Order: sequence, then C-alpha cells, then structure tokens
Amino acid sequence: MTSKHKKILSYILKTAIVVFAFWFIYRKLVHNKNIAEFKALLKEIPREEVALVMGIIFGLMLLNWGLEAVKWRRLVSRIEVISLWKSIESVFCGLTWAVFTPNRLGEYGGRVFFLMPKRRIMGVVAMAVGNIGQMVLTNIFGAIALIAFIYRYVHLDYRLMYALFILGAAFCLFYIIFFFNIKWLNGILLSIKFTRKYKKFYSILARYSKLELLKILLFCLSRNLVFNLQYLILFYWLVPEVHIIDVLMMINIMFFVQSTLPSLDLFDIGVRSMTASYFFSFVTKHDVAVIACTACVWLMNIIIPAILGSYFVFKLNFFGNNQRSQ
Repeated sequence: MTSKHKKILSYILKTAIVVFAFWFIYRKLVHNKNIAEFKALLKEIPREEVALVMGIIFGLMLLNWGLEAVKWRRLVSRIEVISLWKSIESVFCGLTWAVFTPNRLGEYGGRVFFLMPKRRIMGVVAMAVGNIGQMVLTNIFGAIALIAFIYRYVHLDYRLMYALFILGAAFCLFYIIFFFNIKWLNGILLSIKFTRKYKKFYSILARYSKLELLKILLFCLSRNLVFNLQYLILFYWLVPEVHIIDVLMMINIMFFVQSTLPSLDLFDIGVRSMTASYFFSFVTKHDVAVIACTACVWLMNIIIPAILGSYFVFKLNFFGNNQRSQ
C-alpha cells in the first residue's frame, strides 16, 4: 500500500470512528429517560446555582481524566517516553472509542495508536496493569461497602456475619497481594508453551517494582476519590437528607456491581440507574433525584469526554512510523 493510499484509508477510518461514536451518543441522549428527568429537575433550581455545581463537576471530570493521563504516562514510561499532552490526547481519544465497544475495549486501541507501532502491544499490557489497579480498589471498597450494607440492612445471623467478614477480608487481601505481585502473571504465561513465544510483549509485567505499583495504585485511589466527590456534591445538592456515610456506601456498591457486568459505556447508565435506585431506596425516597445524580456523573465522565476526544481521533497514526514523537 502506497503512502497516499495509507493516508486515505487512515482518514476514512478516523472519520468512521467519529461518526459512529456521535451516532451512538446521539441515539442514547435523545432517547434517555434519565437525562430527561435530570433536565426536568434542574428547571426547578436557579440557573446560577446549576451553573456553579455543573462547573465544579466538570472541573472534577477534567481532574479525573488528568490523573488518568499522568498514570498512563507513567505506565508506558517503561516502553516509550511520551509527553503529558500526548498522554492527555490518547486518554481522551480512547474515551471516544470506548463508548461503542463492549467493556471499553476500544479504549485500548484509542490509546496505543499514539505509541510507536512496535510498542503498541506492550502498551496494551501496560494499560491493563493500570486497569487492574483500578479494579482492585473498586472491588476492595465495593466489598467493604457491601458487607456494611448487609450488616446494616439485612441482619444476618451473627455466625454468618462473622463468616462474611472473614470472606471479605480474604477477598480484599487476595486482590492486594495479586496486584503487588503482578509479575507472577509473567511467570505463569512463561510456563505455558503456547504463550511463551509472545514473551516480548508481556515481559513488561516483570518491570514494575512494588514501589512503582504503589504509585500507580495511588493514582487509582485519587481517581476513585474524585468519582466519590462528584457524587457527594450532587447528593448534598439534590438529596441533602442522605448521610455522607450512606452516600459513600451506596456509591461504592454501585461501582462494584457495575464492574462485574459486561456492558457498553453508553448503556452503563441503565445499569447505574437501576443499581443506584435499588440501593438508595434504603435511605431515601427521592428516586428521581438519585437517578438524576447518576445520570449527571455519567454524562460528565463518559459522554462529554468522548465528545472532546473525537478531535484527537484525527491525530491517530494507524500505520505509524518508527520515529519517536513527543
């Protein structure tokens, strides 16, 4: 394929990705009952107040994905040095891909195409390390929140509760040990004859020290705190009678449940809304406000970044070259 043909094909692919993403977003927003309820609820609140709160939530969204960009840059530093701005571009581009792919798989492609071609598969592995770190915290906080919920609202026999506490502690300990020894995966893959020939791609797993993994986990924790803060602000604003501890408990259960279900980013709002509606029903009867808070966070953290990322899709280099660009 000539250079000219590559450019034409690359442009067609980029345009198709953006058009496809916008089509998905448009269809979901137009027919989304939760967004309609959110808009109806905001009509009853002074515009200045709405603008202030939405501005804060938007700012936290930028902080959230900015932290992810710094984390991504650190993750790939073992295979390629990229600038912070390129890292930001790749993160937002990945979010555009993520909205129409199952379980956000497109996000991997959206990011690694900003790397040199020969390092893209290793980039996928590096990104997986970061996603595992986020999953570890989601599962740990989710398990703790779920046990607290059962203790408070289900009232099991005390022996079952003790067993649940022990099981929860073992569950959390397993994830912590697994993450800080992620290089074990490298050893497991090397022991399998079929995967041994691909060791140059996953050998990066052995390059992360425990200190580096701790730093990655701290970035994951920071993002988790930003997510929680967004929900806390919205619930304090729209459902002020719900106690802060209850909000944190329900939010982390929601994250936990959502992480266990296969879905598309665009349809996550349905999962989030149903989960939030069920668990928050134990602490408040304002179902519309609960769904409105969930819809707002989804809109701010998924849809708006995906729209912003469409600009960076056109900066992708599908066919690449072997020149390092900062």
